[in-house]
Amino acid sequence: MAGEDEGLSAGAVARRLGIAVTTLRTWHQRYGLGPSGHDPGHHRRYDADALARLETMRRLTAQGVPAAEAARVARSAGADGIAQLTEQRPHTRDGGGHTIAVGRAGAQARGLARAAMRLDALTVRHLVEESVAEHGVVDAWQDLLVPVLVGIGTRHAATARLIDVEHLVSRCVSEVLGGVRRPAPGSPVPVLLACADEEQHSLPLEAMAAALAERGIAARLLGARVPPRALLDAVRRTGPAIVVVWSHLPETADLATLRALLELPRRPAVIAAAGPGWPDELPAGVLRPRTLDEALTLVATVSPVR
Repeated sequence: MAGEDEGLSAGAVARRLGIAVTTLRTWHQRYGLGPSGHDPGHHRRYDADALARLETMRRLTAQGVPAAEAARVARSAGADGIAQLTEQRPHTRDGGGHTIAVGRAGAQARGLARAAMRLDALTVRHLVEESVAEHGVVDAWQDLLVPVLVGIGTRHAATARLIDVEHLVSRCVSEVLGGVRRPAPGSPVPVLLACADEEQHSLPLEAMAAALAERGIAARLLGARVPPRALLDAVRRTGPAIVVVWSHLPETADLATLRALLELPRRPAVIAAAGPGWPDELPAGVLRPRTLDEALTLVATVSPVR
């Protein structure tokens, strides 16, 4: 991507602001909030002034200011105009009174967080899809999705709100991850992924299944809340080389399930306990990948891509 001094592309600006590129084009065509200059033969690029106007437009519309009025203020590019407008309206924080902190994550994560707070499913899905296509599942998960999901969880813990935001983002992420191309029918399926009994956080396993698919490795994903008996039946029926059991919370981390897997007559070559819910001390023979990268490396050592 071009440096700040060279200007930003429309896609980069859209990601930074957490809006769709089509919205950016509409603001350009309808309100004149476009790039400041254009070199013949090159795509239009947004300089710092154009970006500031668009940021003002996004902030004011998020506060409920009509688009035409917000555009007039943004075009004026004067702090006095912005101050005058906000004095006339009750002050609200960006995102309807709540924000999602994403730590040191980049502009793309901040843009996704803004879109999430607006419950803008189309933009959320677009930003996730774009990141997966450009960077792959692992980088999109670790650099974009984890900071936003953690931020939502932290905000929920503090306010007991944002369940709607969490559900919308999770659904959009699931749709994108489910769309990653899988190995052809008839391919070996060496991996079985399952959440622990009563564990409802299946998104990390969906990310793992998609990341494995990128590497040509097929996986069976049983999803959330898999009872121990059902898990053992599935292992007996399919004979996977690797079983990964995910627990997000300590109350769902049942060590008895891991012991039961270890005691199977034809136990899998690898039994892994993933997720922050598991205790440090696990039954002998159970591995503990700490990150998505570690889990993928573990799988690759047992089931190399054919």
